[in-house]
Order: sequence, then C-alpha cells, then structure tokens
Amino acid sequence: MSEIDSADMGPWLSPEDLEFVRQKVPMVYVEIVPVRVDDLGSLEAVGMLLCVDADSIVRTFPSGRVLYHETMREALLRHIEKDLGPVALPQLPPCIAPFTVSEYFPTPGAGWYDERQHAIALAYIVPMHGDCNPGSDSLELTWFTPGEARTPELQNELAPGHAALLRQAMARMGEL
Repeated sequence: MSEIDSADMGPWLSPEDLEFVRQKVPMVYVEIVPVRVDDLGSLEAVGMLLCVDADSIVRTFPSGRVLYHETMREALLRHIEKDLGPVALPQLPPCIAPFTVSEYFPTPGAGWYDERQHAIALAYIVPMHGDCNPGSDSLELTWFTPGEARTPELQNELAPGHAALLRQAMARMGEL
C-alpha cells in the first residue's frame, strides 16, 4: 500500500490487508461486560446484546478490535458508544486493567474458536449509568439479574467463549 493510500484510510485496514494480517499475527480486541451496580458496587444486572451471527441468533457482549495508535480507554469508549449508544455513560476505572484475557484460535479444539483469526481479547467489566440502546448491528439489549445470568439456558444462548466470560465476570463481582 502506498503512503497516500494508507493516509487516506486512517487507522483502518482494507479488507484484503486485514485478511493478510489476520493470517500472520494475533489481533487485539476488547470485550466489555456491561453491568448495572447499586450504590455499594454490588451487581444488579448484566447487559447482553442479541445479535444475528451468520445463520443463528446469539447473545453477546460489546467487543471489537483495538485500532493502531488507539489507547485502551479510547477503544473501550468507542465500542461502548458503537454498541450501547452515546448516552450509556460508562464508568471506566482510573486504572484500565482487564479482569481477564481471552484467546480465540482459528483451529477448532485449540481453545475458544474464531474461524477468522487468532485473537487476544482484553475483557473489562464496565458499569453503565445512562440509557443503553443497542447499535445497528444488534437486535436488542437486555439486562439480566445475576440469578437469570447464571441459568444454563441463558448461557447456552451466548456466543462461543462468552458463557465462560460471563461466569468469570460474575465470579470477579462475587456472584458465583
């Protein structure tokens, strides 16, 4: 890609370049577990998006790639706004440290599976204080109580790897 082409594209890769990079190096993502908490910080509800994924409908969490030269804080805010709307009012902690790191592999059986790539996802629990509305890629956003979130039926609706991510987030918040 020439200098002019790359300057015009900003931080985004062309589809061809993205596919090439995905075959060569792990991609960095953020995953956000949106929560509602009470005044003492206890978990009241977990937010999950309902999305169409290829030929099925799944529940998932806001997530996406970290762009070149983008801070983690900027990536989190960008994906929260994209998936939950501009008035979600997230409360990011002063220290941006993930509660867990997930790995996805393009090889079935090697761990969590993503047919497109090897990806490393830094996962964050983020309290939301505003009105959350699903982005255009989602059908709805639903808030589930901790009891509802623990049910096998709901966890079976989650995208691959996200049931384990939900259990880890709830355990971190003292709810498992």
